[in-house]
Amino acid sequence: MNAITLIARDELRLMRRNRVTVIAFALLTLLTLAAALISWSHQTGIAETRARFQAQAAQEFTAQPDRHPHRMVHFGNFIFRPLPPLAAFDPGVDAFTGNSMFLEGHRQNSANFGDVRQSSLLVRFGQLTPAFVLQVIAPLLLVFLGYGAVARERERGTLRQMLVQGVSARALLLGKLLALAIVAALVGLPALAAFLLIAGQPGALAGPIAVMVLGYGAYLALWSIIVILVSALVRRGRDALLALLALWTVLVILLPRVAPDIAAQTYMLPTRLETDIAIQQDLHRLGDAHNPDDPFFTAFRQKVLRHYGVDRIEDLPVNYNGLLAVEGEKLTSRLFDDYARRSFTVQQAQSRLTDGFGIISPAIALRRLSMAAAGTDLEGHRQFLAQAEAYRYAMVQQLNELQADTVRYADDKAKDAGADQRKRISADHWQTIPQFRFQPATTGDLVEASLPGLGLLLAWLAFALLALLPVTRILQKARA
Repeated sequence: MNAITLIARDELRLMRRNRVTVIAFALLTLLTLAAALISWSHQTGIAETRARFQAQAAQEFTAQPDRHPHRMVHFGNFIFRPLPPLAAFDPGVDAFTGNSMFLEGHRQNSANFGDVRQSSLLVRFGQLTPAFVLQVIAPLLLVFLGYGAVARERERGTLRQMLVQGVSARALLLGKLLALAIVAALVGLPALAAFLLIAGQPGALAGPIAVMVLGYGAYLALWSIIVILVSALVRRGRDALLALLALWTVLVILLPRVAPDIAAQTYMLPTRLETDIAIQQDLHRLGDAHNPDDPFFTAFRQKVLRHYGVDRIEDLPVNYNGLLAVEGEKLTSRLFDDYARRSFTVQQAQSRLTDGFGIISPAIALRRLSMAAAGTDLEGHRQFLAQAEAYRYAMVQQLNELQADTVRYADDKAKDAGADQRKRISADHWQTIPQFRFQPATTGDLVEASLPGLGLLLAWLAFALLALLPVTRILQKARA
């Protein structure tokens, strides 16, 4: 048995004899298991609730009686965002962005009912999930377990004795690191079990799971190296503990909280009220379909009359009101899409700046990797909004076309007692409108999105490993 293995075995033996160490390790293991089970149960319950409400909304829409198509445009429909399987491990931004939308004509609504808006403010500081435990609490445990690994030998005077007796500083550091890395691996075992549970679920993708396993493994290995490096550079265990706690506070707690605020101040995002006011002003400039003298819609009317070769709206073979609704929805949707693109451009700039802090905080790099691989990051939310808008537009335009093709213009304008019944169409038409089906991201997209975070983590790990070389030389001089 070589010196590295002997030192690692001795360090593990000391940890095992320390009751505080054993209790802390057991508590963290139980906490990780509890977080995995709680998060899994929570996400399963959310998924079942959303599926139930989605089916109920679809049933209520198709169960509507004979109506005028434009009434169905305003009746609208609810859709819910289905969660990817890895959301049970890292829910990402879902608690903040909302999970349901009401789709209707002439409006592009935002997502609603995020957990943060309905729960305690403590949700803002992190949900109890396996991702939160490994990102925040596991490094703290490694700090308490390993802060005295090398500093303790220096304080007791055994460091010089080992070096004089032929134990190299390299073997000492690697032995201590091996012991702490074994503990880190044991800490990650419950999370690995959670990944195996998720892997067996429908829709789970092997590629993103493998990236997450690699990322979290690199993160725990990095913290093991950081702890050993600080312990080797500081003369007393107490000083090592204080330095590591300060480092953990800055890298894991402070920077991940401050970075989004800096990004929000650097790239200001207009409020919802400001956006709504701007949209209404632009809509007013587009034109007023109810104004017979409006230049834009006057030109549109003339274009339609020329297309069908008639002189009056009443002579058209289709309902002009329906054509007007189709054109109006096309204009407003184009405007809504333009404002949505502007908003997401700002949000993406904020996200890039926040992710850039991963250069100085491995916790931010891991969070970026974790949410991207799980499909619960900003891009995943954007895909949901884009697909929801595409579905809304197709649904509304199908109803508008029904008004143009199946409702007579004369009946649409009539005010007599029986006009209301004549302008209604059969409820069978609602059955022809397809239900919303969310298309999740592919394996390639998720893996590609997580690669920048993984690259930052591996760069951190490589830098920490290289830092062992000068620290080894410094430690070797303690023999003199």
